[in-house]
Amino acid sequence: MKDMNRNIYNLFTICLLGIICSCTALDEAPDNRTEIDTVEKLQLLLTSGYPVSVPAVICELSGDNLVDNNVVVPATHNDAYAAFHEQAYEWEDIDNYSTGEDDTPYTVWEAYYQGIAVANHAIQAMLEMSPDPAKDRELSHSWGEAHLLRAYLHFVLVNVFAEAYKDETQSANDVGIPYVSEVENTVNVDYSDPKFRKSVAEVYRLIERDILEGIDLVDDSKYKVPTYHFNRNAANALAARFYLYKRDYEKCVKYATAALGTNPAASLRKWATMSANTINTLLNDFNDETAACNYLIQATYSLFDRMLSACRYAINSGNTNENVDATKDILYEGGGPNWTGRLKAFDGKIYRWGAGSEYGSWLFRVYEYFEYTDKIAGIGYVHILYQPFTAEETLLCRAEAEIYLGQTDKALADLGFWTASHMVDKPLTQDGINNKYKGDYTSNIYISDLHPTDMSPEWTYDALSDDAKRMIHCVLHFRRIETMFEGLRWFDIKRYGITVHHAYRDPKEDEIHHDYLYWNDPRRVLQIPQNVINAGYPSNNRTQRLGGNGDDNGFKSTPVKDVPDLGNNGTENEDDANV
Repeated sequence: MKDMNRNIYNLFTICLLGIICSCTALDEAPDNRTEIDTVEKLQLLLTSGYPVSVPAVICELSGDNLVDNNVVVPATHNDAYAAFHEQAYEWEDIDNYSTGEDDTPYTVWEAYYQGIAVANHAIQAMLEMSPDPAKDRELSHSWGEAHLLRAYLHFVLVNVFAEAYKDETQSANDVGIPYVSEVENTVNVDYSDPKFRKSVAEVYRLIERDILEGIDLVDDSKYKVPTYHFNRNAANALAARFYLYKRDYEKCVKYATAALGTNPAASLRKWATMSANTINTLLNDFNDETAACNYLIQATYSLFDRMLSACRYAINSGNTNENVDATKDILYEGGGPNWTGRLKAFDGKIYRWGAGSEYGSWLFRVYEYFEYTDKIAGIGYVHILYQPFTAEETLLCRAEAEIYLGQTDKALADLGFWTASHMVDKPLTQDGINNKYKGDYTSNIYISDLHPTDMSPEWTYDALSDDAKRMIHCVLHFRRIETMFEGLRWFDIKRYGITVHHAYRDPKEDEIHHDYLYWNDPRRVLQIPQNVINAGYPSNNRTQRLGGNGDDNGFKSTPVKDVPDLGNNGTENEDDANV
């Protein structure tokens, strides 16, 4: 634990130094100490570009993994930990927060665009150091990392603050985000200018361009700790997820395979060897920077764990009277196509707060590290480590792509690798999948209400066989389990047009409210941060139906040229594990 805390402290110290350096570089350098003119300074600068915030909290609250305990346990009247949590859960514009709060839309927007600015400064510095950095033996690695980092940060932003990618035609009419690819030397830039404000389709094309520019250049040997940077596996995993979302399935399989290698089982998480003696040992094992499954680790300031401790929103049993599904059954208690009850991998690793199991439970992975700045005063910083890219999630990306390519035998094998890594001894079969995911969403909580062809007529979901469609539901279920607390389920909800039902009861009232988020509901696009709107950036339209129908209120963007086709301690289980 001491080593882990030291690593986190060192990482955040480096990030702070890098941020200071990059912010100073925005203006004219007062002396040579701020000039980015060596490989060492470049690497330090790029380290500061990895954001210390993630959209996990707002995405999980918007999605269907968490339930309102005021509905599950009607006698309770819990407040949300923060006011904006209630807004996120009720799909309102999120504006009830301060700029100093963690996990808000503003901290995500600010941290990710700050990282983009860092990448752009690094790219400009390299262009000043060499006429062709991509072919420069000393610079090519940093050139690759900078482009991959810029691509990833825009990829997260467009999936949070814009519509999901549908197809080239429809997404060309959907308002995206600013794609910033050059250093700004002026104050108060108008990012609503068509030069910056791209359509979703154009943002995707620019992301692809940056991925292809950098993916073959990163060299893991150049990193002291590759897992905290875009190493080769993380780069390929990013490409695999990007092409899955874009529905270029052959490229998804290509890049996922490049990350996973010839024996995927060897790189998957070793749940069987993880020590469940304490939650801290579990965290250390899960966040091990040398573990083959952890492609990229992102250190963040986050209060996700404390949000759960407030006992308002949680993974919990449902309320049949209110038609609220038991998300703890969906995520880890309700069995799967080749196991019953709780996943064996989660035994001894599920916790609840001392208030009681009726207030929900959570997997250890979201527990916080606390860095004291003053132990006597009891103050400091809360850190949570996330894995934006893992072998498991990349495997599930490949399995989904294989289904659409008609390679169902390969997809079944990949899904089987996933269950085996979670300590399921029984083989996975098509019959098991057909039995688990039979019926429809009205009678089976493990089936999502999908609307892919409503999203785009180019989706080929309807052309799949019944067996293949059930495999898609299996993949979505497995990914929902694999990425709980990370926010990726929200992205699946958006790209598949999955209907979400929220029931909620505010702390000072008795009436239970029901709301449904359908495939074309404009509230699927999270609102631009209020601070950014106040500064003059146009807000997202969350009152008209979505669908890429060209109803853009005069939105226009500058088109992009075609992208070339380049290659606290707990005990054994949640029944007695109090934190």
